[in-house]
Amino acid sequence: MGKGLVLPVAEKTTVSAATVDLSHLPRVKQEMVMPPMAPKHEQVATGGPKIVEVSFVTEERLMVVDEDTDAKIWALTYNGSVPGPMIIVHEGDYVELTISNPENSVFEHNIDFHASTGALGGGGLTHVLPGEEAVLRWKATKPGVFVYHCAPGGAMIPYHVCHGMNGAVMVLPRDGLKDGDGNALTYDQIAYIGEQDYYLPMDEDGEYIQYESAGEDYSDSLDAMRTLIPTHSVFNGAVGALTGENALKSKVGDTVLMIHAQANRDTRPHLIGGHGNFVWEGGSFTDSPQTGMETWFIRGGSAGAAMYTFEQPGVYAYVNHNLIEAVLLGASAHFVVEGEWDNDLMEQVVAPRPMGV
Repeated sequence: MGKGLVLPVAEKTTVSAATVDLSHLPRVKQEMVMPPMAPKHEQVATGGPKIVEVSFVTEERLMVVDEDTDAKIWALTYNGSVPGPMIIVHEGDYVELTISNPENSVFEHNIDFHASTGALGGGGLTHVLPGEEAVLRWKATKPGVFVYHCAPGGAMIPYHVCHGMNGAVMVLPRDGLKDGDGNALTYDQIAYIGEQDYYLPMDEDGEYIQYESAGEDYSDSLDAMRTLIPTHSVFNGAVGALTGENALKSKVGDTVLMIHAQANRDTRPHLIGGHGNFVWEGGSFTDSPQTGMETWFIRGGSAGAAMYTFEQPGVYAYVNHNLIEAVLLGASAHFVVEGEWDNDLMEQVVAPRPMGV
């Protein structure tokens, strides 16, 4: 298999049960898109449950984590991105995933859906060696936002997760999102943010070690990971992935649903200059959202959602409000918002000037 590495493998699951006849259900194919975008979907479901077909191809690729320091990683990915693409379905729908692992891969891969029920989240049924594919179908019974990630077994679980192999699923209620009083909540756009902690090995001079192929860093990475101190904590795979030319765009009056996933560590999202008007901190859409939040808490291994309607134009920084991680390690994104300024909400009464003037 690839380079011939000997990998610890989680026990594969085999099941013997009666086949479920779902031939009466319509099938739709959901085209995966690159984060921070979300696939096309209905906020309120039309008709009954569906089988939603999605495809993931594992890809082991060299990615630049920080151009300024030439930090790179052989990322392990679903469909080539960190995080992997978002899947969106409605409660009662079925997700039917085809996972393919190309022949030139080094590693075995699989997938654990936190939104699913049974067999290690599907991890026990989706082990694919290089050159193999598998098809997994699971029913979306719990509305909310959830993490998925690779979990081959043993030390390979954190190794794969900390090399980028994770993402998010959103299971919407069939009648859409609601506030605590049962009123409908709708959004104009989704910002899908995956926070990724990296542990890049360094040499004795403090320089990042460069590796020629995937898997070559395995032993060094485990040593770095055991410190529990990330070298980088970034949004969507790299420092600056969602700032500058890559900043998220919006307009005054637009409502944005921010989906934030962290497969490994706790995080504290905060929108500087804005708020979480409605926040599903634990990710469950069954629960009433919290309101008027300044900062919310996403537990490691989970995803959360926050909704905000922009009221002022300008650049908003969306950060992990552990500001050390935001400023020094890279966990920062920008929303560039167009529109008319409202002095009733904020006004610069006196511009900076010498004191006593």
